[in-house]
Amino acid sequence: MENHLEQETPVLIAQTGPLEGQRWNIDRDLLIGRDGDCDVIVITPDKQVSRRHARISLRNGELQLIDLDSKNGTYLNSSRVAGSTPLQDGDTIQIALAQQFVFLSSDATVPLDADGLEGQPQIKKRLMLDKKTRRVFVDGKELSPPLSVAQFTMLELLFEADGDVVTRYELIAAVWGKDQAYEVSNQALDALVRRLRDRLTEIQPDFNFIVTVRGHGLRLDNPKN
Repeated sequence: MENHLEQETPVLIAQTGPLEGQRWNIDRDLLIGRDGDCDVIVITPDKQVSRRHARISLRNGELQLIDLDSKNGTYLNSSRVAGSTPLQDGDTIQIALAQQFVFLSSDATVPLDADGLEGQPQIKKRLMLDKKTRRVFVDGKELSPPLSVAQFTMLELLFEADGDVVTRYELIAAVWGKDQAYEVSNQALDALVRRLRDRLTEIQPDFNFIVTVRGHGLRLDNPKN
């Protein structure tokens, strides 16, 4: 019998900050800080990051984010970490104000040649994604740095709709949660859509993947490649 844990390697992906776009498989403890002996070295001119700032470590069978008494704090999903806290898929980690990471519970190292969705025909399209690693490919080129969690959540919902219209409420509920759906403004949704469109045009500036259907919502225009 295959060991499931050996197949599912957690990964840390750097987003906003000096390490943007880099990734680390978490197959052992990861020490984060500005010292040269750290596994993830974050250096900024103002030394916001402590020499040994934080650690990701396996404790009691689960991965934990541990703040090492850093001066400027370690944050998990915008909340400051005191001591240690368990990590969950899609969590955002902020090291002081210097570097943001996203934690994913598994990583896929094989390049995509399908749409990445279980149970769907393996048909190449202009835009492809992998739900496990939040990797996005446009015309065969990987989008780097990775999308934010909110951007990927929106794109995934549109992708799964396979060209059908997704209502604005469905999009807001998926990104912000149903409990907050009625409190999120249309302006906030429109801003997220603009940012996602901008990211996709980094690779393909001449094609609009996200189409607005006035009075209804959005759909993904994703033809075969």
